[in-house]
Amino acid sequence: MHHVQDQTEQAIRGYMDAIGLGSWAIQVFLVVLITAILSFVMRRVFERVQRTLERTQTVWDDSIFWALRRPLRAFVWIVGLSFAVQIMQHESGAVIFAAINPLRDIAIITVIAWFLVRFIRRAETNLIESSSADGTSFDRTTVDALAKLLRLSVIITAALVALQTLGFSISGVLAFGGVGGIAVGFAAKDLLSNFFGGLTIYLDRPFAVGDWILSPDRSIEGVVENIGWRRTLIRKFDTRPLYVPNSTFTNIAVENPSRMNNRLIHETIGVRYEDAAAVRRIVTAVEIMLKTHDGIDGDNLLMVNFNQFAPSSLDFFIWCYTRTTQWALYHTVKQDVLLNILDIIHQHGAEVAYPTSTVHIAQGASTGGGASAPGHGSAGHGSGSTL
Repeated sequence: MHHVQDQTEQAIRGYMDAIGLGSWAIQVFLVVLITAILSFVMRRVFERVQRTLERTQTVWDDSIFWALRRPLRAFVWIVGLSFAVQIMQHESGAVIFAAINPLRDIAIITVIAWFLVRFIRRAETNLIESSSADGTSFDRTTVDALAKLLRLSVIITAALVALQTLGFSISGVLAFGGVGGIAVGFAAKDLLSNFFGGLTIYLDRPFAVGDWILSPDRSIEGVVENIGWRRTLIRKFDTRPLYVPNSTFTNIAVENPSRMNNRLIHETIGVRYEDAAAVRRIVTAVEIMLKTHDGIDGDNLLMVNFNQFAPSSLDFFIWCYTRTTQWALYHTVKQDVLLNILDIIHQHGAEVAYPTSTVHIAQGASTGGGASAPGHGSAGHGSGSTL
């Protein structure tokens, strides 16, 4: 039995020697196999740990493990494959394998930068979601700006470290960047103006993601969905996206209705001239109704006054503010207020004026000669007609 086994091993060894393979091939195979097994085990472990951490209230542990999962597996493969290539280099002595060390260093730097970028993105998402779930006040625009700056810093730092690893002088690269920055500035003037426009938005914060904005200078109105370094995405009310370069916001006026404290109700109502005796009572009742209305802010300015003798109506106006700033709820409150005013007018035996015309017929005019109509009164609200 042992004799047969020895013959088999000699045959395998002879076959491997015949095709140019030796013990180094077995070592490479074992390194790759161990790397694959370790990567598989790490994947299973991270999936279990990730499901456990998602049930916790802490934001950072979930972000770290989610960001570390893929980069760490890539790191294991980089180390395993580089070790296998070093074994091949030692046995074969090929010059091409000498490049494995700088390539491995570049790959490791890339993996670290990948982990940091993933961690920043995941932490940003978790912070925003947790604040929305808790109902706490959170400046989403500031978090977005800080996340973009951190990701940009990580990428630039990783690029500089990679250049230093490849043997380039960092001081030379920075000096070249300073000289070439002038030419780039002229060539990319619009790009830089948009970049600094975005920086101005992040610093001044005239609006944030989720705000409804409009510009009286331009045809810009909608809800802000994203503030980038070059352009801002605004979703118009007909759901069409509007991409506005950030430099535009440095030259126009921007109105932000989302930051209103209240919404204004300002309406003028007219009653007929024959209801003049009830005007005082109507105005008083409307004012009492507004002061006791749940949807009206009684601590703000509230006015109900008879203000003019219109051509065919007695007009009074209301001026008040709703407690809500939501557009749909505001119209619900306004509808209820106007219907209550209509009920008050009817309760006092009056009617809302409507457009009418008055025709005067001259006295003593002959029947055959027709009527003389010296004037036609075209009324705005109307108070009845006389013929």
